[in-house]
Amino acid sequence: MTAPAPATGSEAGGLSKKGLSAGTIGLIGAVVIGISCIAPAYTFTAAIGPTVGAVGVQVPAIILVGFIPMLLVAFGYRELNNRMPDSGTSFTWASRAFGPWIGWMAGWGLIAATIIVLSNLAGIAVDFLFLLISQLTGQPGIADLASNLGINIVVCLLFVLGATVVSYRDMQTTQKLQYVLVTFQVLVLVVFAVVAITHAVQGNAFDATPFSWEWFNPFAVSSFSAFAAGVSLSIFIFWGWDVTLTMNEETKDPEKTPGRAATITVITIVSLYLLLAVSMIMFAGIGDGEFGLGNPDIQDNAFFALAGPILGPFAAFVSLAVLTSSASSLQSTFVGPARTLLAMGHYGALPERFAKVSPRFFTPGYATIVSAVVAAGFYAVMRVVSVNVLSDTILTLGIMICFYYGLTAFACVWYFRKQWFDSVRNVFFTLLFPLVGGVILAVIFVTTLIDSMNPEYGSGSEIGGVGLVFILGMTIILLGVAIMVWQRVRRPAFFRGETLSIDAPASARRGRRAAARP
Repeated sequence: MTAPAPATGSEAGGLSKKGLSAGTIGLIGAVVIGISCIAPAYTFTAAIGPTVGAVGVQVPAIILVGFIPMLLVAFGYRELNNRMPDSGTSFTWASRAFGPWIGWMAGWGLIAATIIVLSNLAGIAVDFLFLLISQLTGQPGIADLASNLGINIVVCLLFVLGATVVSYRDMQTTQKLQYVLVTFQVLVLVVFAVVAITHAVQGNAFDATPFSWEWFNPFAVSSFSAFAAGVSLSIFIFWGWDVTLTMNEETKDPEKTPGRAATITVITIVSLYLLLAVSMIMFAGIGDGEFGLGNPDIQDNAFFALAGPILGPFAAFVSLAVLTSSASSLQSTFVGPARTLLAMGHYGALPERFAKVSPRFFTPGYATIVSAVVAAGFYAVMRVVSVNVLSDTILTLGIMICFYYGLTAFACVWYFRKQWFDSVRNVFFTLLFPLVGGVILAVIFVTTLIDSMNPEYGSGSEIGGVGLVFILGMTIILLGVAIMVWQRVRRPAFFRGETLSIDAPASARRGRRAAARP
């Protein structure tokens, strides 16, 4: 299937369907895919160490602070989806609110963020595959194979290939796979946390640290830069819930189900993260000892280091949980960029071939393949350039998340400007909540960009004395601007608002209709 010709008459510049399989995903399925995309086992093992390094025992506080803008933005997403259920999400909504230029960049931010995390997920899957094999065979040397550059990249490409094949198929295949993988990883994480707390209470922990409500106090963080770095990492561990919105054209009751699924997903994840953070601090403390969360040698993979001391002979289940978490998220994360690219091709913001839908599976086949190729290439390059590919890409991801989530939040505020005071509910859900969420993300975005110029930010990798995280973030944004300008030259119809125009707020439309009545 190809992009339709520009609409005419009353439909010109409006929303339209793209040939995806409608009504195939229910509320539970959307929540499961949302949790899978967040990948709690993978994200938490990757983020808990760096977050402790930034804010110490205030990790629970930072998780809650990072949760606040996510929840507030999720409310804005829900309002936009209720009004305009479209697979383009941030791209479509920002285009309807602010016009094609900002809309294009919002779409680019989403695509860039997901490409970054796809490459990262594949890398984590490789690491944990060899760790798991070494645990099961009792041969620690096998784990070192993940450090071999050639082996690492080849196996990473195989993971991407497998995820691409599943993503290319219909959404029913994705749902069935995710039910099993998500249930397993969440169950293992809960058992891990409960056993860790039990050891700490019984005095059998590595560095038993008594629980304190002070851990939830964000004002105890030493500096605003440390606070911003911690919140950026916290935002990273929540990222992915918006996949429930990108599936809106494929869900049952598309005006309500995606928004509800997003809210349920975010609340479920914050509860799980708080449980894990408290349990790991109580068991291991924040020192730099062998199993301390402040030990830089275990910060990239805290679950693996603590699995043995906490679960003993069942430690391999933790590695298996992280492996399934990263592998399942690698597959489900393809949903977001593929459907955004599909929408951008459909409305003429990208070449028409991006709008092609598989006639057999009704999925965005071409866009899925392009996402996979770019993600694999990005990972291979980063693996060669960066001393610590995981740390640098996570921090760069935080920049991109703040960028496009913030744009979408402001799009909600502006789009509903004529309805802010129609009701008390509107004051909160179309004005205050998305505005506050957007401002928080904007502040974190600017602060992180400034701090990341320092070569010591992230892994310590630098180019010309400038930190690699800053260079990555700015390069991605400027690359988006360059591609957008090129598309303006090649495809002016979208940028003239002919295929997707700015939409007047609902109350204004009602007023025009009333005035037109005889």
